[in-house]
Amino acid sequence: MCGFDKEKGPGWLMKKGITLILVGHINFIMGAIVHGSILRHISKPDGGLTTEYTAVNIISVSSGLLSIVSGIVAILVSRNLPVSKLHIGLLVSSVLNTLLSAACCVGLLLAISVTVGGEGQGLMKGCNASMAPINARAPISVDCPFDTTRIYDTALALWFPCLLLSAMETGLSVWCFVVGLTLRGIGPCGRAYREQFGEEGESLARRKLAVASAHQA
Repeated sequence: MCGFDKEKGPGWLMKKGITLILVGHINFIMGAIVHGSILRHISKPDGGLTTEYTAVNIISVSSGLLSIVSGIVAILVSRNLPVSKLHIGLLVSSVLNTLLSAACCVGLLLAISVTVGGEGQGLMKGCNASMAPINARAPISVDCPFDTTRIYDTALALWFPCLLLSAMETGLSVWCFVVGLTLRGIGPCGRAYREQFGEEGESLARRKLAVASAHQA
C-alpha cells in the first residue's frame, strides 16, 4: 500500500474506484433480487417479522449504495490529488463503507449459518402449518404460498455471492482508506509520500531558480 506515488497511484486509485462502483451495483441488484424472490414471502408472515433476514438484506443494499459513493469519491480524488477536501471525503466514505461492508459480511455469515443449521426453518415462517419443525430440505405437506425447496436453494445461491462481494468491498475500502491517510501525510506511508512530494518540489524549485538565473545572465 505504501507503493502509492504520483505517477502510478492515481491510475490505481481510479481502477479501485471503478471496481467499487461495479461491485456496489452488483451487490445492490442482488440485494433487490433477494428481497423480491425471498423476503417478500417471509418478511411479514401473519403479522410477524423475520428480523435477521430483513436486517441483513437492508445492510447489504446499503453497503452496495455506499460502495458506489466511495468509488465515485475515489475517482474524483484520482483526478484531483492536491484537493484536500476530497482527501477527507475519501477517508470518511471509505471508513464508513469498511464498517458497513464488514457488518454485512458478519450478517450474511450468520444468516447462512442459521439457515443451514436450522435446515431452512426460518424461511418457512410464511407457511401455515401446525406441524413442527418444518424442514425446507425435506418439505412436508404444508400450506405455503411458495416453493419451499426452491426458496432455500435460491437464498443460499444469492447469499454466498453477496458475501464474496461484501468481502471485496471491505478490502477495497480499506485500501482507499490507507490511500486517504497517505495523501494527508498520516502514518508511515503518508510520511514517505510527503518526503517524495517534498523532494520533487525542491527539485522543481531548483530548476525554476536555475532558469531564472540563466535569463538574468
